[in-house]
Amino acid sequence: MSKARLIITTITVQGLTQAQAARTYGVSKGWVSKLMARWRLEGDAAFEPRSRAPHAHPTALGPEVVELIIQLRHQLTIRGLDAGAHTLAWHLQHHHRITVSPTTIWRTLHRAGLITPEPKKRPKSSSIRFEASLPNECWQSDFTHFPLADGRDVQILTWLDDCTRFALSLTAHTAVTTPIVVATFRAACDEHGDPASTLTDNGMVFTVKHSGFGRRGGRNAFEAELRSRSIVQKNGSPSHPQTQGKVERFQQTMKNWLRAQTPQPVTIEHLQQLLDEFAVDYNHHRPHRSLPHRATPAARYTALPKAAPQAGSRDHDAHTRVRHDKVDKTGCITLRIASKLHHIGISRTHAGTHVLVLVNDLEVTIINAATGELLRELTIDTSRDYQPTGRPKGPQKRRKPPNQ
Repeated sequence: MSKARLIITTITVQGLTQAQAARTYGVSKGWVSKLMARWRLEGDAAFEPRSRAPHAHPTALGPEVVELIIQLRHQLTIRGLDAGAHTLAWHLQHHHRITVSPTTIWRTLHRAGLITPEPKKRPKSSSIRFEASLPNECWQSDFTHFPLADGRDVQILTWLDDCTRFALSLTAHTAVTTPIVVATFRAACDEHGDPASTLTDNGMVFTVKHSGFGRRGGRNAFEAELRSRSIVQKNGSPSHPQTQGKVERFQQTMKNWLRAQTPQPVTIEHLQQLLDEFAVDYNHHRPHRSLPHRATPAARYTALPKAAPQAGSRDHDAHTRVRHDKVDKTGCITLRIASKLHHIGISRTHAGTHVLVLVNDLEVTIINAATGELLRELTIDTSRDYQPTGRPKGPQKRRKPPNQ
């Protein structure tokens, strides 16, 4: 028997007063009074436990925001683009000035029946992850198969920057050969500079070290090209594609986008046009979840200094530190140099902005992490703590014209 039924019974049958029943069963007189009033109004329904859920949800999403989330999900899915909760949150914030947490978006999609259950995956902690710290420090490459509309199989060769996920080159071919690998690599180097290293699988178009020719000290044209440019060649372990996981994941995203296009490409030339269109959207317009602050690959690639092959001196690679920071409410960031903390003024208008701080001895460059905008360049004055912006404080007064 529930306590509510017991109290009502003792009052109505045993004849106890409400105050006596409250003392006997250790509850408040107000609660007993409300219970009796509800019993007189509802009868036996008063015995049932009441939901403790709030009657109103003032912070719940409005129906127009829910409709916008579902609409964005549909539009991105139709285009073959990522439409996860984090991506939708980015689009809402940057294109509609609406801030909604990814968790809330996920629950909204789940209630709408738009979440597809996925099989259990290995935890991320089970993998040893690596990432280049600068653009051009490592380029990953691989090729994948894609069918044309008439059933013919073609191959797509990708060059991808490891640090920023910037798509350096996307080209379609009847079949990828070593001369094609060399030609596309040279074109990417002409446009973006030489990388310090490359990472590929052990395909014969990339390396012959596992063949008899390679074991006798021979090289193919791509290996010879890297050696002539003093570029380090790295190859993943055989039968272990996880080593080239970034380019493998990129190709999955690319093929999902290609399959969503209408009409499907019939010729290699049409496929190449689609690849060029995808590269622009992927590099410049699509937020990347793996990058800090969900920046676009292009913003990240252009903001950071570029690595280079280690041929002789590395004096040209002058930046010695890359730091991530956030402008505080006073418009400053802090930087420790020679065990001394310095406060660097930027501007209160940038408060809360995530920044990249490039440090070379006393030379400091501060960049907006999301957009690549240059916020300040300075040489640290070690004799003082605060590094002023040089702008006068407060509103500037207009000077009176000289008397004539």
